[in-house]
Amino acid sequence: MILIVGEVRDRQLTVATLECISAALLLGKREDVSLLLLGTEIASAANQAASFVPQVLVLDRPELAQYDPVSWSVAVSEIAQQGEAEIVMLPATRVGREVSPRIAVRLDASLLEDVISLGRVDESICAERYSHLARVREKIVSQRRITVITTKLKAFSVAQSSSVPGEQFDVDVAVPAIRMKLTGRTQDRTRGVALTEAEIVVSGGRGVGSPEGFNSCVEGLSAQLGAAIGATRAVVDAGWRPYAEQVGQTGKTVQPVLYIAIGISGAVQHLSGMNKSRYIVAINRDANAPIFRVADFGIVGDALQIVPAVRKYLA
Repeated sequence: MILIVGEVRDRQLTVATLECISAALLLGKREDVSLLLLGTEIASAANQAASFVPQVLVLDRPELAQYDPVSWSVAVSEIAQQGEAEIVMLPATRVGREVSPRIAVRLDASLLEDVISLGRVDESICAERYSHLARVREKIVSQRRITVITTKLKAFSVAQSSSVPGEQFDVDVAVPAIRMKLTGRTQDRTRGVALTEAEIVVSGGRGVGSPEGFNSCVEGLSAQLGAAIGATRAVVDAGWRPYAEQVGQTGKTVQPVLYIAIGISGAVQHLSGMNKSRYIVAINRDANAPIFRVADFGIVGDALQIVPAVRKYLA
């Protein structure tokens, strides 16, 4: 059995989960795949999941209303053992990266992280992933009977629904008491589509000059294109934008169809988070900026003059 641990946002499966389903089908037949949902109020997501996989496992418990990596890893491991799963898959989100190592330890399994391709060599599972700030592709092979895999966002296509609906089953396992209590939550100011799921990303760096320059250049163009907003670490550290928008080694990795870099010099840490975008457009006054080495199209000049002209042309 291939067990996928799904994620839910706004009572719907995340795009990352649908990509994970697509990746699972590279390793087995559709009838081999099961998807597990944990939490509360997940009936709507379970109904949606039944359109993609033949078996949906639902663990709806009040103890799981608050995400906790320990309780999630225990629950997933128990269900994987009960179903004799040989492969456990999760999207490489924050949750997936926290939970997957714990599951691998509990199952005495191999852990293949952030994979961008999957296949089989004889009886072993092989994969590829990026390393060295996404400048190197390395091949890895599982050496254990059980393998835990996290799939890199945007590396796989979104799964297509099936005309044959799957079955839903309630499952029940002992869940340990949560050792941390959530006392509050703050929401970063974001607009529109999630950064990691966007087809178009408009990002800004210190080259836009000021928070006001960021607003007029990046926010304005983003709104016009229906794009997500990204930022460099320097911009986030300066307090111009929230951390949720940071792209790069210590932020988020994005792989949109179009990435527009405004006033971004192109430090290697930032490039590692966006250099796999299909098309990259760079606007920078420094003709020797490293960003132009990865850009498909480049404009040398002052972003505060160029972006308004671009927006006027698009209007």
